[in-house]
Amino acid sequence: MRVAPEIVLTDEERAELTRLACSKLTSVRLALRARIVLLAAQGLQNKEIAGQVGVGRVQVSRWRERYLESRRAGIERDLPRGAPPVKVDIARLVALTTQSTPAAATHWSTRKMGTELGVSASTVMRHWHAHGLKPHVVRGFKVSRDPKFVEKLEDIVGLYMSPPEHALVLCCDEKSQVQALDRTQPGLPMKKGRAATMTHDYKRNGTTTLFAALNVLDGQVIGQCQQHHTHIEWLKFLRQIDRETPKDKTLHLIADNYATHKHPAVQDWLAKHPRFNMHFTPTSASWLNMVERFFRDITTERLRRGVFTSVPELVTAIDEYVTHHNTNPKPFIWTKSARDILQKVIRANHRLSAKQNGTLH
Repeated sequence: MRVAPEIVLTDEERAELTRLACSKLTSVRLALRARIVLLAAQGLQNKEIAGQVGVGRVQVSRWRERYLESRRAGIERDLPRGAPPVKVDIARLVALTTQSTPAAATHWSTRKMGTELGVSASTVMRHWHAHGLKPHVVRGFKVSRDPKFVEKLEDIVGLYMSPPEHALVLCCDEKSQVQALDRTQPGLPMKKGRAATMTHDYKRNGTTTLFAALNVLDGQVIGQCQQHHTHIEWLKFLRQIDRETPKDKTLHLIADNYATHKHPAVQDWLAKHPRFNMHFTPTSASWLNMVERFFRDITTERLRRGVFTSVPELVTAIDEYVTHHNTNPKPFIWTKSARDILQKVIRANHRLSAKQNGTLH
């Protein structure tokens, strides 16, 4: 049987250890170690001491041996805890993140980077956060190459920020191919401790196209769902706008460059209705059309998680959303001036050109 080494104390040592074990000013750790040594001096084995003080036998053995080696100094010093912290080469971490990709992948993850640098994933995440790096995020962009970009930009932003008197500014567009999707199985509703469920697969029950005109002044929306989105449907929508707006108001319609909007039949109709004035956004600049904000809202709030067994059911849901929106509309406020936008586009063009020429750092 293995026997723990014996501890013999002088009267001074015993008094000193007793004072440490009983003092309310002593740290809890040092008081516990003093008790371990006092019990060991009484001839108790490590297992018995561990049972009395409520710690592990190995810990009792460690402090018994440390006291034998260094007396009081041995129990006052804490043992080193764990491995020394790994120093991270932050410059290399940032360089790898921004200038390279891992093997067979498009971007770094915390685990891949941690393996590469020999550190934990949490360490990588901490340094990424400190340097504003998000490799998992990618943002879409498209720089317009329209030769009349500046002219069209100033025209549309001018309508937003300084609309003409006795006129209405309407942002118009189509949200095409809105699908009536039905799930293959019924989902479960949300409850405490569980999110709502929805099957990943679905059944297509047809599509519709939402034509919408957003009034920049008050946020009201004129909406119409149609089966197709040719110039015929666009003309029907223009007639609806004509019917639902005050006749004494000049109308300024902002639309994109879709061929339907410029069809000869549409041009003839516009010529017969001079109160309609068309303003076209630059190519690849649909973000200038504020009705896209409304399309985003109806998608996230009503369509994306909706279940529709038929196209008429989908159309009814869209009409109800538009009606609900119009009961308390809130206009989208445009705050960026044409100059601010143009400066941003110039910077984007410069960076894109530098990237294509291989000079971007």
